[in-house]
Amino acid sequence: MIFKWLSIWIAVASLMLTVPVLPGHTADPLFPEYPEITANVAFWTDIYATYPTTRAVVHDSLRLNIVYDVIDLEPVDHPGSRKVNRRRMKAARLKYGRILKRLAADPQAKDTESERVAGLFGPRATARTFDHARHRVRCQIGQRDRFRSGLIRSGAYFDQMRAIFQAYGLPGDLAYLPHVESSFDTRVTSKSGAAGMWQFTRSTGRRFLTVDHMIDERRDPIAATHAAAQLLMENYAKLGSWPLAITAYNHGAAGMQRAKAAHGSYPAIFSSYRGRTFKFASRNFYSEFLAARQVAVNYPHYFGQLTLKTPVPLQTLPLDGYVAWADLCRHLECHPQVLQALNPALMPPVLSGQKYLPRGYVLNLPRQDPFEGAEPMAVLPLDLFKPAQRASRYYTVRAGDTAGKIARMHRVRVADLVLANNLDHRATVYLRQRLRIPHLPTRTSEEKRFPASSSSSSVVENAAVKSSAAGKRPAILDTIPVECGDMRYRRSPISPI
Repeated sequence: MIFKWLSIWIAVASLMLTVPVLPGHTADPLFPEYPEITANVAFWTDIYATYPTTRAVVHDSLRLNIVYDVIDLEPVDHPGSRKVNRRRMKAARLKYGRILKRLAADPQAKDTESERVAGLFGPRATARTFDHARHRVRCQIGQRDRFRSGLIRSGAYFDQMRAIFQAYGLPGDLAYLPHVESSFDTRVTSKSGAAGMWQFTRSTGRRFLTVDHMIDERRDPIAATHAAAQLLMENYAKLGSWPLAITAYNHGAAGMQRAKAAHGSYPAIFSSYRGRTFKFASRNFYSEFLAARQVAVNYPHYFGQLTLKTPVPLQTLPLDGYVAWADLCRHLECHPQVLQALNPALMPPVLSGQKYLPRGYVLNLPRQDPFEGAEPMAVLPLDLFKPAQRASRYYTVRAGDTAGKIARMHRVRVADLVLANNLDHRATVYLRQRLRIPHLPTRTSEEKRFPASSSSSSVVENAAVKSSAAGKRPAILDTIPVECGDMRYRRSPISPI
């Protein structure tokens, strides 16, 4: 393993030292902005810095400088807004598709809208141009408000993330990539199941992280940053340039190796590659990174002065055995949701008591009054540990089974069955699927004091962290970034030397 990382690091270092500054693009040799992507970078800069989520840009998906319209959307937190907004965007796509179809039949159409749209393509546009374009009408929702929130969240860990990349011998500016992936939100899960700030899928995440039903380090931004650094290092060693390596983060290294073999350079791939899975997201990923970096570096120009979150000082507590979550919270006299915010990799089966915290897990605790220097935080009593992990029970789905039927059969809640098996929102099960049957959680006095229905924000604002501090607001509550609980630093950088 050490030889493998040494070989990759040497390859990366040698490639980075020999990157030429090619004519025709900006002077940054690591992250060049080629003329071929200038319009795309400008488009994404506007998406991140100009248009909020209540506006959608109607545009050509191939030529991003062609913008047909900007339409209004309902705020995402309004009831029914998702359905309304989908309907509005569909109507906009159909409208401009019809106009382009009309122009394909008659490029000289004289109605006002047709003349305006035709003018976007320039005087050399033909009927064929419009016919192709009518299949490329797309809507992009603005991101200004989300990007601004991501900037504020990023302050809690950006410097540490940059330092992690530099420790691997990589450019520190790669730490801007989560602005594209997740807006620095650890709670995000994509439709494809990618999770956390760095949006790792389960299969890719398991190459570098612990990802199971008890611990999911994709949710931990610091552990996931180490994983992202290792993946990007591999991509660069295989592809030899950061535009290709960053695109491979979205498209996959194997796919980009095929593209490179067919077309060579990044500009040629961007302009000519039409791989089956090389679609809009992959083609624009590097442009989005450049735009996000530009907006983040110059955020006062776009957003004015912002107060960014600051890192929470922490101490770590390695667990020498298996521990029940409720017992741990009770012993530490710490509210469960405060502790959960600092340990985002812990999954519902652990938090609900169906499983114990595993032996070897490194727990994050705030290194601040009233905790700082407290002896109970440094050593846990032996009687707190369990002799073994709670054993899992399994059931194989049969014909006619439903999640509800299986839950009743084993006297567990459907919600716990869904959590234990990562089922979808409809609790869909399949014939011969092997399900993990959760244990019945027991309500402890700690859980009764802190009901599960309490929201994280209300807990952090109103609950005392330690019972001994009742009636006094602990300072830690003012600094824990609960909405992006993110501060567990479990893994040390792998030294390539």
